[in-house]
Amino acid sequence: MPQSSNTQATAMGQAIVIRFEGRAIAAALDDTPDARAFAALLPLTLTLEDYAATEKIADLPSKLPARDAATGHTPSVGDIAYYAPWGNLAIFHKPFRHSPGLVKLGRLTEEGDVARLAKPGSVRVEIAKAP
Repeated sequence: MPQSSNTQATAMGQAIVIRFEGRAIAAALDDTPDARAFAALLPLTLTLEDYAATEKIADLPSKLPARDAATGHTPSVGDIAYYAPWGNLAIFHKPFRHSPGLVKLGRLTEEGDVARLAKPGSVRVEIAKAP
């Protein structure tokens, strides 16, 4: 894929990387206003916490516009989403029911990588635009 201004575009949108414990997980954001607003916050260092044995969540430093929050989203394994009512990022390691207020931002590009985040307990991550 062509590179411009040190970011790599994907068919989905902005390529990102999630780093933790010496590992890197590739992901791609959707080409939507909400995903672009999230990308504008990067790089971020966050502590992801377990939630409902289904996802890892962390508060973001500022709220996103959440233009698609009214329609909600039914998350799949590997989805990266924003839960507008709480203002938090969510990375799903199990599928979940349709949730109003949940906005899909993108997804992990290697589904097997989600198991790395599914371990119990909190994990400190750095999320950045891919080089």
